[in-house]
Amino acid sequence: MTTWKDVVPMVVSTLGSSAESLACVLDFLKVLPEEVTEGRKITLTEDELQQRTQELLGDNTAQVVQLLIAYAQSSESAATNPQLLEVITSWLREVPVADIVNSPLLPVILNALNNDRSFEAATECLCSIFKETREVDEYMPAIEILLPRVLALQPRIAQAAQDEDSESFKGFTRIFAEAGEAWVVLIAREPKVFRPLVEAILECTHRDFDKDAISLTFIFWYELKLYLILEKYIEARMQYVDVYSSLVDIMMKHLEFPTADGADETDLFDGDRDAEEKFREFRHHMGDVLKDCCEIMGVTPCLTKVYDAIKSWMGSYASHATEASVPHWQQLEAPLFGMRAMGRLVDKDEDIILPQIIPLLVQIPHHEKLRFATIMVLGRYTEWTSNHPEFLESQFQYIVSSFSTDSKEIVRAAAMAMKFICSDCKHLLGGQVVQLQQFYDQTLDKLPGVSQEELTEGVASVVAVQPPTQTYQLLKLYCDPLMARLMALANQANDEESKLKVADHMQLITLFIQIVSPWIEPNQDNPAVKYCQEIFPILSTILDSFMTFTPICERVCRTWRYMIISYRTSMAPLLPQMANKLAEGFAASRQGCFLWVTSAILREFSEDREHVDEQTTESIYTFFEAQSTAMLKAMTDLPPQDLPDVIEDFYRLLLDALLYYPHKMIRSQLFTPIFRAAIAALDLEQREPLSAVLHYLRDVISYGGDNPSSSASNINPPEIQQLVRQLILANGNELVKGIMKGMMISFPGDCFTDGSGVLLGLFEILPQETTSWVDGILRMLPAGTVREADIDRLMNSIREKLSIGHDGVRKVRSLLQDFTNTYRRRYVAPRDGLGRLEATRFQYSG
Repeated sequence: MTTWKDVVPMVVSTLGSSAESLACVLDFLKVLPEEVTEGRKITLTEDELQQRTQELLGDNTAQVVQLLIAYAQSSESAATNPQLLEVITSWLREVPVADIVNSPLLPVILNALNNDRSFEAATECLCSIFKETREVDEYMPAIEILLPRVLALQPRIAQAAQDEDSESFKGFTRIFAEAGEAWVVLIAREPKVFRPLVEAILECTHRDFDKDAISLTFIFWYELKLYLILEKYIEARMQYVDVYSSLVDIMMKHLEFPTADGADETDLFDGDRDAEEKFREFRHHMGDVLKDCCEIMGVTPCLTKVYDAIKSWMGSYASHATEASVPHWQQLEAPLFGMRAMGRLVDKDEDIILPQIIPLLVQIPHHEKLRFATIMVLGRYTEWTSNHPEFLESQFQYIVSSFSTDSKEIVRAAAMAMKFICSDCKHLLGGQVVQLQQFYDQTLDKLPGVSQEELTEGVASVVAVQPPTQTYQLLKLYCDPLMARLMALANQANDEESKLKVADHMQLITLFIQIVSPWIEPNQDNPAVKYCQEIFPILSTILDSFMTFTPICERVCRTWRYMIISYRTSMAPLLPQMANKLAEGFAASRQGCFLWVTSAILREFSEDREHVDEQTTESIYTFFEAQSTAMLKAMTDLPPQDLPDVIEDFYRLLLDALLYYPHKMIRSQLFTPIFRAAIAALDLEQREPLSAVLHYLRDVISYGGDNPSSSASNINPPEIQQLVRQLILANGNELVKGIMKGMMISFPGDCFTDGSGVLLGLFEILPQETTSWVDGILRMLPAGTVREADIDRLMNSIREKLSIGHDGVRKVRSLLQDFTNTYRRRYVAPRDGLGRLEATRFQYSG
């Protein structure tokens, strides 16, 4: 009904001025801006929508403002009607904010904060006004009016806290915090004028004893920090240092765990696990605020506060601590958590406060939460420790001794800390590498799976930096017990749970292979490969025994893959055995994990690698073709929908093959069936396999032109270009059908760009032929879904763009994307099938 121009005046006059009618008018006025600007079923063009928006909203702003003023002044009840405030909020998108601020509506909004009925709506309205003034230079007159009115609300903070009125306190906190967010650049520019607003936000932070509202201030403190750390605002930064210093003290207090009401010190939240989890998450957000404070104040003053808090507790309560009880432990745990949060910002050269704090940490009385917090701190400062080796021994012993406690949380924390202290201080722990293995062997079975991996990462890091002459012996020392455990687990595995334990334990072997990678001169034997040769038969036997259990197959293949990645061409002696097992495994199981390893081998032993002889390269390519043949047979036996994961792995492998062996592959007899299999796979609807297939097709098509997706910088030979073009000419119609059908009907949204990229590649090398294919496919669409005139218009536009040259080709891509998107929005796939658009089943008889 675009012809109805006087919508607002007519609705208002028609409904009249009775109380019931005014409620309807307010409802209408509230939803009108929302429907006009956010309506989903608007069929107008962009220009029509813009014109209609002006007619319905822009042309009526003055009348609406006057109507709202008149209504607000009609009675005391009207002035506190939440509907009135909601209408003001809704129209703030259209009414200039200055018209509201300079009108009698501003006092109405502020006075509405005094009434419980209208408090929430008034808060929302006021915060919406602040958001409209974010462009501070443009809205400075309005801000000058708003600032004193907002500051006048500050006494209400203390009153709400005193009355324990949590809803009011949260509302006032939001008002001050969102005013600060909106005017943050002015707070940095004019600290003397806006400091009272910052102090009001600080007061909200301080008085929030229930910790329900404090999170509303976090964004403000972060955004203000972003300005104050700039050189431009260094003077303002100095003026706000004391505010951030007070903020550190407030956060430290809020970080404290609650005190147990009863005798049970372990139940701090009266059994409310949700409240406990919420508090833990909340602490990490407060830790982020502490980082903001560090960036303003500097790390040393913040750490000094931690040090003072620890010393204060030690002086007051340490002498009263026993094995069974630690008085007021919350006051000690909070600064420890704060110190941990600051860790990322502490330089490893800090020599003022940390040398005083670290010796205190290892003397903290035993208490589960204190020990947990201390271990987490030590794990966070391992880079600093690596630069201060004199503090390593005491920390290392403290962490090691923590593994003997009964607390699962402490043990998990200790495993994580060991990972970091071994990784960062690995060069300092060489003298203890043998003793470390004894500890590792004795401790490993007591740990949960994740902690086993973390501890393994740590000790493997120490092994990795030892001289290569020791690598073989150290791998035997550490990994032989792991292999013994692995064989024992495999022999006992008779159900899914026990088989999963085998797979999980395999990961520990993989971590050693992944991390222990000594540098060896070319043509020298790698001692790590010597150990790999010893364990390979065992891994092969386990693989053969559990060929039908995917997790074990994947873990064995992951181990082999990392052997190739870590030791690269030094793995040549193991390649024949590995290739045989990969070929047998894939043929027997059709699991994609075997293709992962093949892909790694292709990359590391490609034609352009140094120290790889031609015979090895040829053997590897022959092995790759055998894997490909097996996959093509699998795709003949089963439809793509039954092999989505394997198809993804296969085409990711082919991307590597095309990248590193392009000429061999394009000249291969398998090149055509692999391409046709890719076209058949376009019938899939899962994002990941489709993405792999589309990327492969794009790369293949690029070899039909002058700029192929190649790892080499050589010119693409005409012979190769001709072979690719012949392939596309023979299969182009089916390819375009698969792509167009996918973009219009079946592809997930994330694949549209890749699909149109394939079409773009086709238009670049074969523009006329591709135009003909597209035209034919569009005319195969189900009857009634698209008009012939629309197809003709699209095809004429495509031909027009192609006549421009290279720049026009990219515009063709946009045309097709727009067309397919429009078709997709209007129509769904017919239930009785796609008729002539149905894909043909892939067949391979090689």
